[in-house]
Amino acid sequence: MAPTDPNIVDEYRFPCDQCGADYRFNPDDGTLTCDHCGHSEAIGAGPWGGASLKELDFNSALSDQLPDDEIEETRVLTCPNCAAQVEFDPATHAAECPFCATPVVTDTGISRHIKPRGVLPFALDERTAHKAMGDWLGRLWFAPNGLKDYARKGRKMQGIYVPYWTFDADTKSTYRGERGIVYYETRSVMRDGKRVQQRVAKVRWSPKSGRVARFFDDVLVLASQSLPKKYTDALEPWDLPALEPYQPEYLAGFRAEAYTVELNDGYTEARAHMSRVIERDVRFDIGGDRQRVHAVETDVRDVTFKHVLLPIWMAAYKYRGQTYRFVVNGRTGRVQGERPWSALKISVAVCLGLLVAAGVGYLVATGQQ
Repeated sequence: MAPTDPNIVDEYRFPCDQCGADYRFNPDDGTLTCDHCGHSEAIGAGPWGGASLKELDFNSALSDQLPDDEIEETRVLTCPNCAAQVEFDPATHAAECPFCATPVVTDTGISRHIKPRGVLPFALDERTAHKAMGDWLGRLWFAPNGLKDYARKGRKMQGIYVPYWTFDADTKSTYRGERGIVYYETRSVMRDGKRVQQRVAKVRWSPKSGRVARFFDDVLVLASQSLPKKYTDALEPWDLPALEPYQPEYLAGFRAEAYTVELNDGYTEARAHMSRVIERDVRFDIGGDRQRVHAVETDVRDVTFKHVLLPIWMAAYKYRGQTYRFVVNGRTGRVQGERPWSALKISVAVCLGLLVAAGVGYLVATGQQ
């Protein structure tokens, strides 16, 4: 199963200075910790020290003119079912896709892509994420009990760094539209055989044109196609000011998905978001009670971007032949997932509802006798 578009990068491994076992990144204190001997080591300041994350020029990237040190080659694998791109240990030859629980046989290949510029480290450990998922399932009354028990007692969750693009842009827009002012007229109407006075709302429109300007900072776009966007969007907000300059040490013990949404496609989505915000600005500038927007022309300049990795705890469970996926924000514990339904619980609820309705109807009928 050699992938033609490889997707899974090698796992980063760092040997412990004391015993040689693998370190893992510890969300509790932000250090590299050895589970074998307990030794820990702080993560250094990184290549950019404490400076803010550098943006990259969008047009340079489109024309393939980024500096060589902004590009990396990694060994990756594609899941045959969901096309996820997730890292595996180089020594692993058989594994399960963390996004859909599909068994895969790894066969790595080389992928060339833009390096991550920033990473938002995990702040929650697996135990905390598992509890958040269990609490979320517990609030779903119609979920099958078997799935709840399986998920709560099931195998380990996967810590995944999911790829995103962020875009900055300076915009200036000119617009044409109309401002509507609501006023009222009183007219006589017949109601129940009587003539009464009624106030009727009218709108007086007048032409309006002008300019608005906005600088967009860190418009966030998911660069993965492995998870439904409705789940990942619902995990927001992300505390992007806490982004750290990318260092592979943050990935120790975790996996990182390679991006499958290309830069230009990500910008198209970001641009659509900008357009919605600009239209809101235009309506505010038009003012009045109501607005009509006829045309908006926007000049977009100084577009820059970053490739960043955001932390998600993930579980994919196969239960009675169906896969259920749950994701947990690795910073806040916010949970989203596919909502399972229990046909038995729904049937019981329907029957109880019918019994209650019948009981109420009986009481009403006997009370009227």
